[in-house]
Amino acid sequence: MNIIICGAGQVGYSIANQLSQQGHSITVIDKTSEDIQKINDNLDAKGIVGIATYPSVLELADAKNADMIIAVTRNDETNMIVCQIAHSLFNVSRKIARIRSKEFLNPTYSNLFSKSHLPIDVIISPEYEVAKSLMRKIEAPGAIESFPFANDTVRLIEISIDENCPLTKTPLLKLTQSFSDLNANVLAVQRDDKFIMLKKKDTLLEGDKAFILTDSKQVDQTMKVFGKNEKLSDKLLIIGAGNIGLDLAKSLEEHPSNPRVKIIEKNDERAQFVANELNEAMVIKGDGLDENILKEVNLDEIDTVLCVTDDDEVNLMSAVLCKKKGIKRVIALANSQNYSLLQSSLKIDDIVDPRMTTVSTILKQVHKGKIDSVFTLDNGDFEILEAKILENSELLNKSIGDSSIVDGVRIGLIVREGKVLVPTKDFIFKLNDSVILLSSRNQLKKVEQLFRISEYY
Repeated sequence: MNIIICGAGQVGYSIANQLSQQGHSITVIDKTSEDIQKINDNLDAKGIVGIATYPSVLELADAKNADMIIAVTRNDETNMIVCQIAHSLFNVSRKIARIRSKEFLNPTYSNLFSKSHLPIDVIISPEYEVAKSLMRKIEAPGAIESFPFANDTVRLIEISIDENCPLTKTPLLKLTQSFSDLNANVLAVQRDDKFIMLKKKDTLLEGDKAFILTDSKQVDQTMKVFGKNEKLSDKLLIIGAGNIGLDLAKSLEEHPSNPRVKIIEKNDERAQFVANELNEAMVIKGDGLDENILKEVNLDEIDTVLCVTDDDEVNLMSAVLCKKKGIKRVIALANSQNYSLLQSSLKIDDIVDPRMTTVSTILKQVHKGKIDSVFTLDNGDFEILEAKILENSELLNKSIGDSSIVDGVRIGLIVREGKVLVPTKDFIFKLNDSVILLSSRNQLKKVEQLFRISEYY
């Protein structure tokens, strides 16, 4: 596909990098020459220095032949205008915009984004997506990540394999045989900074981060099998009451478990605003790095701390401080990928990169046809996808053993008429099966061919 990306910041660069490596023709527009120089120097993409809302600049980017435009500049209004011009002057069929402002995201004004007004097909709210991701992590205690597929019939869980796991050094095939009633499949591990796609003869080792697909009804059972018996937190502290902190607090207030939530916010005006927006959460005005404030919130009673300010260093320092104070689970936001490399040395349970959360959400919209969910792994080198068996799919009525599934693609779980199935070599694909699979970036085109996925826009 011919794709134009407006904005060459961290998100724009990451999207351009991944899509260009998938074989798409990518053009990136940004008014900052340094960012465009980085695109031209490092990526198989065309960089243009210019203002993306200028029709002449979009024309230079060959917008008339573009299949999709992705507007991820730092300004909401710019992203909206880009989509309007792309529609009105160049008839670009698929338009995606990143929009942060709560004002534009208010459901009351949802009619604004329509073909007769602002023709944006998909709106991505980074803060909302990150808040959802954090909520999923809270709902799966003991897991680093929890992500839904097939209308939440299946969950991807990421867990650390530690000394409490009774299944280390056990071949995966033996695990399947020993727990035949468990609809789960171990797909891969992150081992010594290397991502490894596992086969049935392979084993888990202590220190691995394992990626497991499981029936959503069996998440707790799956966690226990791998030595994870943590309970859902009932006392949480959020440091930072920006859009992410506020969205997360609202979700927690609506959660059936009714946990107690406290929030620390440094800005007086914002603290007052958030206090008025919430019903039960306690909002404390102060600095999350101030030990007196931490005493005021009774930190020793807290189970989980989430550091979500707009400052990476504050988040990491707060997380380290809380961990030293004995908090069981600490999660921090950090926009730089380099900080993730420090996770183990800082002893922080999880460092979340909002950039990759946004990238995963956008990549879901780029894939063709009946691919409904995408979860990006290993900085985009691998993806977990959900694809449907269509009438013209090469896999229809074939077994896994007889199909041309290549190396670099691993079938995880199948959902058929609402039932989760663990496939074997003899498993035969049927019409409308939802297939959750792991693919390397290099094999994504082959995946599309296997499922005979056609353009959907």
